Amino acid sequence: MDKLLIQGGQPLAGEVAISGAKNAALPILCASLLTAEPLQLANVPHLNDISTMLRLLAQMGVEVTLDGADGLVLDGKGLNNPLASYEMVKTMRASILVLGPLVARCGEARVSLPGGCAIGARPVDQHIKGLQAMGAEIKVEQGYVHAKASRLKGARICTDMVTVTGTENLMMAACLAEGETIIENAAREPEVVDLANCLISMGARISGAGTDVIRIRGVERLTGAQHSIMPDRIETGTYLCAAAATGGEIRLTRTSAAYLDTVVDKLMDAGCDIVTERDAIRLKAPSRLKSVSLRTAPYPAFPTDMQAQFMAVNAVAEGVATIRETIFENRFMHAVELMRLGADIQIEGSNAIVRGVDRLEGATVMATDLRASASLVIAGLVARGETLIDRIYHLDRGYERIEEKLARLGARVKRVH
Repeated sequence: MDKLLIQGGQPLAGEVAISGAKNAALPILCASLLTAEPLQLANVPHLNDISTMLRLLAQMGVEVTLDGADGLVLDGKGLNNPLASYEMVKTMRASILVLGPLVARCGEARVSLPGGCAIGARPVDQHIKGLQAMGAEIKVEQGYVHAKASRLKGARICTDMVTVTGTENLMMAACLAEGETIIENAAREPEVVDLANCLISMGARISGAGTDVIRIRGVERLTGAQHSIMPDRIETGTYLCAAAATGGEIRLTRTSAAYLDTVVDKLMDAGCDIVTERDAIRLKAPSRLKSVSLRTAPYPAFPTDMQAQFMAVNAVAEGVATIRETIFENRFMHAVELMRLGADIQIEGSNAIVRGVDRLEGATVMATDLRASASLVIAGLVARGETLIDRIYHLDRGYERIEEKLARLGARVKRVH
């Protein structure tokens, strides 16, 4: 099992390109199930979750062809096996995204209940309730969701909670449904908008993506299309935090601050100088950061996927910060590992009180989930001495070539096999 070895104490400096967004790419890959024509994608990140999804699609009969360094062509004309087995999906929650497209195009689907990071309950009941409202017959038995529908019907769906994958699944299913579907309390994330833009280029009739009410007028069929995946806002935010914590100065290219307002605002509150360009961001850190309190909430509020990284930033900032996690009930597991490096953190229910310390010390730590891994990398880059991060397969699910990119910014980091 791979580990990451970091020699800390080096400010990050230089320029690095940001990859395509994992959380946008995964549902867009599943959109290939909705058409018998080729879907040509660009800016697809090289990540374990992407590889898993491509193997799953291929098993269903989708032909996958590489197209240049970061391009793919997905051809779903041979789709003949609407099954997502447990063995294929146990490591990746996003596998549930095949459910809606399969029912819409094939009339049935059998999808294993998914796995993924152990950060708390993320039930799929909203997906199921939405598809049932559209006329699907659904049974959950032996760990599988089995759905059937001759043709889905448009419906008004109001989700009990804001769910990104739920919104995406129901939006894809509604594209081929008969009549109009209205999704209320819809997720507003930029990744939802990116999926909608891809579907629209395939011939879907969608309005309201990016708001809490999305309307989809079903069509008989979708066509092939070309689409470029949006830049990864969480990868962008992670590198900004790494530069801030280490007292560095970096420029990130092939990205935008347009989807990162709350993250940029917090980093500026911490004392960073940030300049945004059309497709790049510059950050210059102060000699000592100031603590910043935050509260996670659905977009456009502060993203839960950046909470762990900011805990690492606050660990070496001047002052005391309170971090309140409102999305996932089990997302402070990284705090204990940060404390092994010398961080002063107190957990009180859904709040973490972080008192900044002058320095962290290197140690052996263990990654517990994807974003927790990123927080340990940031802390390791700051810590004096050597930090060894175990179980970095989590990192490989969401960060493309992270050791190479960090090394390009001057970090002393290497992968240990």
